[in-house]
Amino acid sequence: MNRSVVVVWIVIAAVPRAGHAQPIDAGVPEADAAPAQQPAEDAAPPTKPELTAAELAEIEAALGSDAKDTAATAPAAAAPVASSFNPDIALILDVAAAWFSEDDNLQTGGHDPLKTGFNLQSLEMAIGKAVDPYFRFDANLAFSQDGVEIEEVYATTLELPANLQVRAGQFLTRFGRLNPTHPHAWDFLDQPFAIGRVFGGEGNRGLGFEVSYLTPAPFFLELVGSVTDANGEGTARSFFGPVDSPVKSLVDFESLLAAKEFFELSDNWSLALGQSIASGPNATGRDTRTNVMGVDLYLKYRPITFGSDTVVALQSEWLYRRRQMPDGVASDVTGYAYLFWRFTKRWGTAVRYELGTASGDDLDPEWVDDRHRVSVNLSFWPTEFSRLRLQGSVDDPTWQENPIWAAFLAAEFSVGAHGSHKF
Repeated sequence: MNRSVVVVWIVIAAVPRAGHAQPIDAGVPEADAAPAQQPAEDAAPPTKPELTAAELAEIEAALGSDAKDTAATAPAAAAPVASSFNPDIALILDVAAAWFSEDDNLQTGGHDPLKTGFNLQSLEMAIGKAVDPYFRFDANLAFSQDGVEIEEVYATTLELPANLQVRAGQFLTRFGRLNPTHPHAWDFLDQPFAIGRVFGGEGNRGLGFEVSYLTPAPFFLELVGSVTDANGEGTARSFFGPVDSPVKSLVDFESLLAAKEFFELSDNWSLALGQSIASGPNATGRDTRTNVMGVDLYLKYRPITFGSDTVVALQSEWLYRRRQMPDGVASDVTGYAYLFWRFTKRWGTAVRYELGTASGDDLDPEWVDDRHRVSVNLSFWPTEFSRLRLQGSVDDPTWQENPIWAAFLAAEFSVGAHGSHKF
């Protein structure tokens, strides 16, 4: 018997006989259902066709063959994908064409455009990955025409109790708001001269460790403390700087304390505040020290209660430095404030003002009067992975005869996996 005969037999066996049809209205309760129509008394009871043993065996064999064919043609289950142990890697390129009205342009940032012409500001490689449930590893390498520099490389704990976190390695300290960040996170393409004057072109960074504590306060309050080397070329400029001084006690390190607060003023407004103090030895004499105190503010308006691409932000940071020297104490105030306005999804503009007072410090002997700089820029984001910027500035070091005019056209490109930036 072939397969079509088997199907015919199954259909015949499944079709109910006339006179034995059941009521279709399932909405009627069984007790209230109309009795089924009874067959006529003289009607012969229906009989079911009988199958022989050979026919049953052939049906079973046919069904087994169908099951094998179905299993053979079914798609194979996808093998489970193991999680990758490779780190997340991103490359960020910043390049700029620059023009300065004076050869001595007084730029202080290590990634600033430094000359008229084309400038490779930075090619940064960001690497990061959780090592295991307890530690995370991060590194930032900066490529330039002069070589490769390790900007940051550190490990961070992930599972400490009591809202504690520790990181160890080489890192930018969390002094203020701008110092812990990299150029691609800035709203301007050059570093405020406040950071370069006090901490150096690369900011305040060093080898050491940091402990942070998220307090149980009714608002966001984080306390940070770190201990790092006080020396290094172009870093920690107010301390040992390029002088390689041996460590004889804990006072030969740079120590830092900071507090970070955040307030949600409304659904559309938020405020971040910070206070920082750094202390360490300097190279002017025996037991001479430098103390730097800073305050920072970030006020942001970003409407989420209705559809809008508008972002308005006010950022300001001010540093007071007191530097001991064998013949006295030099002190100065340096800072900046800027207003940023993103007026459409892809366009934004910003204006920044900077001020630095005279100190009589041997680090900048020509800085004998106040310095002012005003910068304006316009940014365009084709996508979240690229940015074009046009920026102009006028710098007025009042001890010089002429102000310094500058113009920049910069481009930034990012590829790979790169985490979001902090608020």
